[in-house]
Amino acid sequence: MHMDRPVLVFGSDLSGRHDRGAALEAVRNRGAIIGQPSGVQGNSYAIPIQDRDLHPLPLDSIAAGVNMFLAFARTHPWQLFDVTLIGCATADYNPDKIAPMFEGAPHNVTLPRAFTEVLMA
Repeated sequence: MHMDRPVLVFGSDLSGRHDRGAALEAVRNRGAIIGQPSGVQGNSYAIPIQDRDLHPLPLDSIAAGVNMFLAFARTHPWQLFDVTLIGCATADYNPDKIAPMFEGAPHNVTLPRAFTEVLMA
């Protein structure tokens, strides 16, 4: 992880394809590893949102990945994390389904505006 810029937190699939959107950005510029579906990868962090066939994971499975990420962020308070709109594009969930998973996120986690709007409502 590079301390000079935030870690990009992106949604992935259980095959670790990382071939679209923020996942592709993570591969090209943040050290994400194709074939690794979750966790820290270079200056990025993957949270699975789709299965191997690119179908959306159940919300409780996504929430489990979010909880693992939040635990990691809490143990790395000196590092900043920039969360993308995980689960809202390719997994096709609305922000009102995903944002509550980030309730109580630590100070070093920046959420997308669509998530903060849901949490502040």
